Amino acid sequence: MAKASGLGQTVLSVDTSAGAPTDIRNDVTNWQMATPRGVQDTTGVDKSANERLLLLADMSVTYNGVFNATGSHLVFRTVPSTSVARTCTNTVNGVTLAGELLFSDYQLSRSDSGELTWSAPGALADGTVPTWA
Repeated sequence: MAKASGLGQTVLSVDTSAGAPTDIRNDVTNWQMATPRGVQDTTGVDKSANERLLLLADMSVTYNGVFNATGSHLVFRTVPSTSVARTCTNTVNGVTLAGELLFSDYQLSRSDSGELTWSAPGALADGTVPTWA
């Protein structure tokens, strides 16, 4: 398998609160994604090293971007007023991770130089194990 960059992302879509998938790749400048697992320490007093069990899977994302009143803003503007899960689909280098996420914030920031940017963190909503395809 060849190493690859994250350039030229082919899919980055997030549903609106009405459930319409919306391509926001042009507005997103960077993102972070995590798929952690819980870990339980099960070490008995008879051991000299840790024993652990893997627990529940999780998924979270944070998208960051440039404000676009007719693009990404239409997706995230309802975050404070709706309580709906949104399908998020990320495809990079031919591999896809999709999940149903709840977005907990839509943060806007205007810098002293005039930049208007946003950030939107989301967390797994439906108990489906995140799986790369």
